[in-house]
Amino acid sequence: MARAVVESRGERFFDVRFEGIDDLHRWLELHGAVPLPPYISHAPNAADADRYQTVYARTPGAVAAPTAGLHFDEALFDALARRGVERAFVTLHVGAGTFAPVQVEDITLHRMHSERYSIPPATAAAIATTRKRGGLVVAVGTTSLRALEAASAKGTVQAGASETSLFVTPGYRFRVVDRLLTNFHLPKSTLLMLVSAFGGYVPIRAAYSHAIAQRYRFMSYGDAMLLERENG
Repeated sequence: MARAVVESRGERFFDVRFEGIDDLHRWLELHGAVPLPPYISHAPNAADADRYQTVYARTPGAVAAPTAGLHFDEALFDALARRGVERAFVTLHVGAGTFAPVQVEDITLHRMHSERYSIPPATAAAIATTRKRGGLVVAVGTTSLRALEAASAKGTVQAGASETSLFVTPGYRFRVVDRLLTNFHLPKSTLLMLVSAFGGYVPIRAAYSHAIAQRYRFMSYGDAMLLERENG
């Protein structure tokens, strides 16, 4: 048993302090369940504990998987390496607000959730090297894109840990990412706005029309698309 004390509330979320627990992550592993998104109706099971996790996950802290990464396994990484594709990693602490719909007509009034991330020096260096030789930077997932763009506010990607509440909407000028691998997202979501800003409104409408007609799967356990940056 554990006792939780609500310290404060910020809009949809609460700040909670747990008493009598030395290692909260360990306690949650023992007594908690996989935090599946609300649109997945079945109760979490043992298969979800394996499926709803990227093969390269290392650091606890996210409340949801960066789901574009679920498409990768070691065999695919090996195939990409044979084609000369290099990879570098960031740590993403995906927040619960990633599921929050936009509930205002004027999107400038929407308050974007804040998420923590960490970019290793090796990753920042790999991006700089790729840029110098004319290569392309491909982000796997919208959260990765937000982290890289937020970390490049000074012009180049800066290594280190930080938080971002970056809200990417059409008109945003991308500084880092050239290609984006992402799943199909829900209407009225900040994620759909982000991909529209990246790939262009018309191409995104065409891609979603095709996906609906062909009965692609949407959201966490769904299909993915590779987007080229508009005017990129």
